[in-house]
Amino acid sequence: MENKKLYITDTILRDAHQSQAATRMKIEDMIPALEKLDKMGYWSLECWGGATFDACMRFLNEDPWERLRTLKKHMPNTKLQMLLRGQNLLGYKHYADDVVDAFVKKSIENGIDVIRIFDALNDTRNMEQAMKSCKKYGGICEAAISYTVSPVHNEDYFVNLAVKLEKMGADVICIKDMANLLLPYDAYSLVKKLKEKVKAPIHLHTHNTTGTGDMTYLMAVQAGVDIVDTALSPFANGTAQPSTEALVATLQGTEFDTGLDLNKLSDVAAHFRDVANKMKAEGTLDPKVLNVDIKTLLYQVPGGMLSNLISQLKQANAEDKYYDVLAEIPNVRKDFGYPPLVTPTSQIVGTQAVFNVLAGERYKMITKESKGVLRGEYGQVPGKVNEKVRKKAIGNDKVITCRPADLLEPELEKYTAEAGDLAKCEEDVLSYALFPQVASKFLAERNAPKVKENEVRTLLVEDLSL
Repeated sequence: MENKKLYITDTILRDAHQSQAATRMKIEDMIPALEKLDKMGYWSLECWGGATFDACMRFLNEDPWERLRTLKKHMPNTKLQMLLRGQNLLGYKHYADDVVDAFVKKSIENGIDVIRIFDALNDTRNMEQAMKSCKKYGGICEAAISYTVSPVHNEDYFVNLAVKLEKMGADVICIKDMANLLLPYDAYSLVKKLKEKVKAPIHLHTHNTTGTGDMTYLMAVQAGVDIVDTALSPFANGTAQPSTEALVATLQGTEFDTGLDLNKLSDVAAHFRDVANKMKAEGTLDPKVLNVDIKTLLYQVPGGMLSNLISQLKQANAEDKYYDVLAEIPNVRKDFGYPPLVTPTSQIVGTQAVFNVLAGERYKMITKESKGVLRGEYGQVPGKVNEKVRKKAIGNDKVITCRPADLLEPELEKYTAEAGDLAKCEEDVLSYALFPQVASKFLAERNAPKVKENEVRTLLVEDLSL
C-alpha cells in the first residue's frame, strides 16, 4: 500500500509574514527558533524568494544572500524552499536567460534545495529557463500552476498544464492557490485527477483569506495530496496559510498522520507568538489581515490586491467608488484574456479598473503595464483578448507571439559593468540586476568603512586635546 503520510512545508519564515506583516520579519527574530525548526521533520521550510529579497534590502538593511546562508547554517537537515516568478525571478520584468541561469545557480549554491517556479499567466515558456537551470544545478524543481477561476480555466486546463510541466522536468507539481479560490470539493476532484495523470508528488498551497483553507486541505488529503503548505499558528490564517498545529492535530492517529510532534510545534510557536506581539506593537502586523473576507470568492480578488485598491482610492479621494472598482475588475480581466490574478497581473488589472472608474470612461487612460499585457510582453494570456481594447491600447503595434525572453540579449555582463565597485561578488551583481536603485543604496552603505567604537573614543580624546 502506498504511503499516505501527509508531508508539511511550513511557511513561517516567508509567506506567513509576507502575507500578514508585509515581509518585515528580521533574521534576528528567526535565529532563536531555527535549530528547533530543523529538528521538526518538515518536508521543507519555505524561507526565501517572493518579496523577501526586496524587503531585506529596502526595509531591513539585510543582505538577502547573507540571510539565506545564515538559515542554511542553522538548518542543515531540512530542505530550504524558495518562490521564484519564472523569467521575472524576484523582480517585476523579464530577465535574459543568462541572468536567470546565474540567479538559480547562486540560489542553490547559497543553500536553496527546492525552487517553486511559477508564471502569472501559466505560460510555460516563461518557466522553461528557470526549470532547466534548477535541474542543471541539482535543485528540486517544483513547477507551479497558478490556480484561478474563469470561463477558460477548468479542471482539464490545469491537468493538461501539470502533464506538460512534468514532461518539462518538474520533480514536484504545485497547485498554487494564491487567492484561496480553490474550494474543498473542487480540490478533492482536481487532486484526484492529477494523481491519475502525473507521477510527480502533488504539493498544495493555499491561504485562508476566505476561511475555507482548512477544509480545502482536508479534502485534498482525502484525495491523496502529498504535501501541503501551512504556517505555525502565530502567523497563520487570514491572508496567510492555515495553521500547522491544527492540521497536525486533525490527522493525528489517522492513516495520514504527519508524524510531527504537537508539543515541539507548540514550543516553537511560543517564540513566534512573541515575535508577532512585537510586530503588532510596532504596527507592522495589522490584526485586520486575520479577518475572513468572502469578497475574494465573489470578485476573485486576492487579499493583498484589495488593500492596494483601497489605498489607490484613498489617494484619489474616491473611497466611495470601491464597489464600482470591484465590479469593474472582472470586466478588465475578461478584456485582457482572463489572466490569473497574481503578481504582477493582479496589480495591472486592479490599477486599470481604478482608472476606468475614476475617468468615467473605460480605457480613456491606459497604463504602460496594461499595454504590455495586451502587446504580449508578459507572455500568452489564457483566453481571447478584446481586440477593440487592444487596438485602443497599442494601435498598430505588432503583438509579441514568441517567448518574450527570446527578444532579450544576454545582460549579465551589462549589469556587472553597471554595478561596478559596488559589487564585491556575483551575488551583489544579481541583487543589483533585480533592484538597481534599492541595491545601489544598500551596497553603498554596506561597503562604507565602519568606524570602530574605540576609534571613535580616540578621535573624541584627540578633539578635546586640541
